[in-house]
Amino acid sequence: MVIEASGKVIGTVGYYWEHCGSNWLEAGIIIYDPDYWNGGYGTEALTLWVDYLFSSLPLARVGITTWSGNKRMMKAAEKIGMQLEGRMRKCRIVNGAYYDSIRMGVLREEWEKRTSDK
Repeated sequence: MVIEASGKVIGTVGYYWEHCGSNWLEAGIIIYDPDYWNGGYGTEALTLWVDYLFSSLPLARVGITTWSGNKRMMKAAEKIGMQLEGRMRKCRIVNGAYYDSIRMGVLREEWEKRTSDK
């Protein structure tokens, strides 16, 4: 699916199965246009996407995997209630520098509680 702002496609959302048999998937978002970074679009897209995934699939959790240099993604995930679940140290190289791989996630019951409290 695409992320749209003011009639313009600015990114996409998606997911991939880590293990389909246990309903384990990882979600993702990409905002292509830097003009739309830091404007709340990623947080809104991730919120809507996670809500859609929980409402349409029999998932116990939804997670994301990113790298430790992607502060915006980690902040968006934290804002919507995801918790740090794992850190694999120095396993990603970006522009010649090592970064950690970061896994964050939210459980269905946490998501439902958070959305019912609003």
